[in-house]
Amino acid sequence: MEYEIVKTDAEWKAQLGEERYRILREKGTEFAHTGEYNLHFEKGTYACGACQEPLFKSDAKFKSECGWPSFDEAIPGKVEYKKDTTYGMQRTEILCAKCGGHLGHVFDDGPTKTGTRFCVNSLSIDFKK
Repeated sequence: MEYEIVKTDAEWKAQLGEERYRILREKGTEFAHTGEYNLHFEKGTYACGACQEPLFKSDAKFKSECGWPSFDEAIPGKVEYKKDTTYGMQRTEILCAKCGGHLGHVFDDGPTKTGTRFCVNSLSIDFKK
């Protein structure tokens, strides 16, 4: 897929730093219950940590107890979905539709009316009041 924002690996690494680069560009995962936004419930918007594109509204966030920030819906058109069969599992990866940054995965086991749980790495997002 071609993205609106394209940078070299060196440019992304210089911008993001080592840990954010590992999550957003190398499809890494932070340890459960360690992320800044796991238990964060202020009103605002969560944006891509790489390009600042708004991805999730705070009213879509819920306490999932899974160890990562969870949302029951994304802002329409802001998230891309990709089949992920790594580690012998079948999951759906979620990426920023503007820059291709890895956000996490989406599951159909959410407890809200949407039935969806976007499981997102805190390092892949920034909060904007």
